[in-house]
Parts: sequence; C-alpha cells; structure tokens
Amino acid sequence: MKIAVTHENGNVFGHFGHTAEFKLYEAQDGRIVSARVVPTAGSGHGALAGFLQAQGVEALICGGIGGGARDALAAAGIALYPGVTGSADAAAAALAAGSLSYDPAAKCAGHEHGHEGGCHGQESGCHGHEGGCGQDRHGCAGRG
Repeated sequence: MKIAVTHENGNVFGHFGHTAEFKLYEAQDGRIVSARVVPTAGSGHGALAGFLQAQGVEALICGGIGGGARDALAAAGIALYPGVTGSADAAAAALAAGSLSYDPAAKCAGHEHGHEGGCHGQESGCHGHEGGCGQDRHGCAGRG
C-alpha cells in the first residue's frame, strides 16, 4: 500500500491544502518498507488530489482538510485519515499496522477571515480561492 502524509519538519502538517511536501511510504505486511519526501512543486488545494493519484497513493494521513479536498480525494479513490498530529513516520507505521488513531470529522479550522462557517462557507471548502485562507500557510492548522 502507498501512504502519503502531509509533511513538515518530520511531523504531520496540519492543513492538507497548504502542504508544501508529502512523505510517501510503501507499506507491506503491516510495516513500512520505504519512504521518501516529495515536494508538491506548487500544486495547491484542488490539484493535490490529482498529484497524489499520479503518485499511486492509496491512503492519505493529514491534519485538517476542507470539504472540497475530501470530495476530490474520494473521487480519486484515496482513503482519508484526517485529524492526525505528531510524527509522520509514527502515523504511517500505525496505519500500516492497522492501529492509527484519527478523527474522520477533522476539518480545516482556525480561519478567522470572515467566511461564513469559517473557510467552509466557500462552495469548495478551503479550495478554489486565492488570498484569504490561502495567505497563511499555517492558519488552517491553528499554528502561527
């Protein structure tokens, strides 16, 4: 199984739509057998699901994620494991072993831009608009 984790400084990055890189893992027989970091090369928001699909990713571990990205990942056939924090390596190993603790309801949060319902008032969740939510790469994670 190929697992992608939103990645920053060894940890799960808190907002899918703003991740600058993914750590991709190959899992076999319940354990990680290889890993590599792949930059998104400027792919943002809606393009990230296609980026992951092109990498052959079957499962994504992330922190927060908006509704539009959830839909795009589902359409790409990528299983989603949101609401994860901490070490990217530990999260991938836990998923491979079948013991990952995650929050299926985790959303992109921490936007104080006046969007109705936070960033999720936008038709496509956090995705598809420039400025606003996209200005603060760490804002969706609630980190500064």
